[in-house]
Amino acid sequence: MNAALGWALAVAATALGYMAYGWHGVAIAVSAMVFWLLLQFSRAMRVMRVAGQAPVGTVPSAVMLQSRLRKGLRLMDIIMLTRSLGEKIADTPETYRWRDNSGAAVEVELAGGRCSAWRLSRAPEGAAVAAAGGRGGGGA
Repeated sequence: MNAALGWALAVAATALGYMAYGWHGVAIAVSAMVFWLLLQFSRAMRVMRVAGQAPVGTVPSAVMLQSRLRKGLRLMDIIMLTRSLGEKIADTPETYRWRDNSGAAVEVELAGGRCSAWRLSRAPEGAAVAAAGGRGGGGA
């Protein structure tokens, strides 16, 4: 939600509450705003708890992550998709990277806290075998 729209709704709810029920209406409007803020805080804590349990910058499949990204996604939504915190690789523009076990990586650029662009890069075939521990067949 746009911050200006949120503030406008909060002011409108407070004014309507006052006009309809006086100070009791203001108390109800403020209670509703505090409840909404607590819901948002709870959601952020849940996402961070899940993301904190995974290694930084890893995803099961970079290709699947790339297919689910779209412009305008908030960083919190991207963290929910990846279930891990991204590895920050640049400040301007703010850029994060997630990799999978095959060596493929997705770099996500953020502008104003929202996804503005992303790139999928795949590892060369030889690097993918080396990342897998050299299990290409054959052995002792």
